[in-house]
Amino acid sequence: MNLPSDIANAKDPDVRASLNALRRAAQLARKTAMQTNTSIVIVRDGQVVHVSAQELRRTVTREPAHD
Repeated sequence: MNLPSDIANAKDPDVRASLNALRRAAQLARKTAMQTNTSIVIVRDGQVVHVSAQELRRTVTREPAHD
């Protein structure tokens, strides 16, 4: 199942908008973690991973903005 494609083709406009809302929420969580010097918890390759604020900062400096 290709989730982003499935959501993008949903009949309900709220469901279609949910993927972007989740992306915005994830970005805000990363920003808050960096501001408060705390970790976030994510699932990476099927494993629960704690990502430190320091690692988030390194990631931000390597990646261009996606806006």
